[in-house]
Amino acid sequence: MITAPNFSDLDFVEHGFGMRDSVTPDDIRTAKQIHSSIVLDAEALAGGVSGAVDTPRADALVSRRGGVRIGVKTADCVPVLLVDPVNRAVAAIHAGWRGSAANIVGAAIRQLTTKWGTRPENLRAAIGPSIGLCCYEVGPEVARQFETWLPELASLSGHAHLDLPAVNEWQLREAGVTDIWKSGECTFCMADRFFSFRRERERAGRMMSFIGLQK
Repeated sequence: MITAPNFSDLDFVEHGFGMRDSVTPDDIRTAKQIHSSIVLDAEALAGGVSGAVDTPRADALVSRRGGVRIGVKTADCVPVLLVDPVNRAVAAIHAGWRGSAANIVGAAIRQLTTKWGTRPENLRAAIGPSIGLCCYEVGPEVARQFETWLPELASLSGHAHLDLPAVNEWQLREAGVTDIWKSGECTFCMADRFFSFRRERERAGRMMSFIGLQK
């Protein structure tokens, strides 16, 4: 597992970004990911079985309950973990290109603020391994979704390389978060460490990234 150095002094937080061979706890609460900007309180998953047909749909989870781990599964998309060390609340975010274009990290921060009074400037954020600028080539119809953060893409007519981790970092900073760590590792480049849907297609596994508050 990969851990974020800016979380290292928070002894009440358990977290990790999964790798190809990582073993993660088996009680992590997950939603049915649909590449949206939907954020749910993890309590909506209480008593359910992750992955069941009726599992609630969302791409970010928030929690303030001790002993509850929340997670997202990725294989090129961007996993983002948030901690509010003041109010002791956490979020796990799955940011694919659709979720990133819809600013899902901003939606998660608004949920933390509304529910538990989080101040964005108190948040710590960690951005895990994902497909990088080096390998993520997209068509103009996708690239133009990001002109708010990358104005040069507005008039693009051909393909472009898209830096999704950077987009999510910019969105975090726009929301007022300043304590941000980025893994910087590319899931497509590093086949020995990570699954990549773009590289392996339907044969690709998924990596679990999770966070939770200790009881």
